[in-house]
Amino acid sequence: MKILEVMAGAEHGGAETAFVDMCVAFAKAGQEIEVVTRDNDSRVPALEKEGLRVHKLPFGGRMDFYTPWRMKKIIREFRPDIVQTWMARAAAKTPKWAKGGGIGRYLIVSRLGGYYNIKYFKNADYFTTITPDIRRHLMDHGVEGERVLHINNFADVEAVKNPVRRADLATSENAPVVLALGRLHPSKAFDTLIKVAAQMEGVYFWIAGEGPQRAELEKLIADLNVGARVKLLGWREDRAALLQAANICVFPSRYEPFGTVFVQAWAQKIPLVTTNADGPRQFVRDGEDGLVVEIDNVEQMRAAIVKIIDDKALAARLVQNGYGRYLGEFTKEKTVLAYLDYFREIRAREKVV
Repeated sequence: MKILEVMAGAEHGGAETAFVDMCVAFAKAGQEIEVVTRDNDSRVPALEKEGLRVHKLPFGGRMDFYTPWRMKKIIREFRPDIVQTWMARAAAKTPKWAKGGGIGRYLIVSRLGGYYNIKYFKNADYFTTITPDIRRHLMDHGVEGERVLHINNFADVEAVKNPVRRADLATSENAPVVLALGRLHPSKAFDTLIKVAAQMEGVYFWIAGEGPQRAELEKLIADLNVGARVKLLGWREDRAALLQAANICVFPSRYEPFGTVFVQAWAQKIPLVTTNADGPRQFVRDGEDGLVVEIDNVEQMRAAIVKIIDDKALAARLVQNGYGRYLGEFTKEKTVLAYLDYFREIRAREKVV
């Protein structure tokens, strides 16, 4: 099957990482993949390293007529069966198939990882969503249920070639290490996690990510005098190595439509603490495969971390059950197969097989 993957994308982010992972996974599953995205210093090289052809377009504002014009030419040359768009801007800039355009029939499938305004998706033929609640959101806004399928994100278990050495991060070898992953953005609530760190002498906190809140978080770290134990690591490509080097993964988000981090924690067999943000609360079972706390509740988050540090049996149970959830629901193989089955189904439904 020929699939054109389309994302505008920010410089860094979880959706952007998932986009790269999905493009590569489809290619390794034997599909013919081309990619359209903005130029980017990490995303584009990662895709090209895997042998994928990448078309770089600006994805500008309303006056950007070049992107949809160029997209039409790319589609005409590649002749995809499916055009999968990620997030609102890619969906809005992707031209809908029309008779008489000299292009073979293709279907646009918009993948939604958040509660977007439906007005940006008028060109979509079908939808996939990464949670049941986002599917409900689309249906509440008039999209027919038969046009929407919920498919879980996957977490790829990366091979760790270069383990993370704690000494390289000025971290004690014997101290507990809490790891958080994500963009440095208010929605991720890393400020709350830093306030937790201020109450936990002897525990180190690694925050791997980059984004607009860096200066604010650096100031908070300095104001609370926790710079020796709280490390802003910047954007990292070695997620698995970081997870394996830490003792606990904390996912403190205020707003999180899904949140692949909790699945990555399960896949890498590390105990999980998360908030009851929209995404995690639909999947994580408190006390079974993770500990769930209220958003921005410093005391609850601190207590959950302490509980895992002190109770080895609890930590082992969370790891075992979380890994079972990963194997049953969130592997790359299951997710890729679900997408390909859906693509084949809708093409048969539209009689374009």
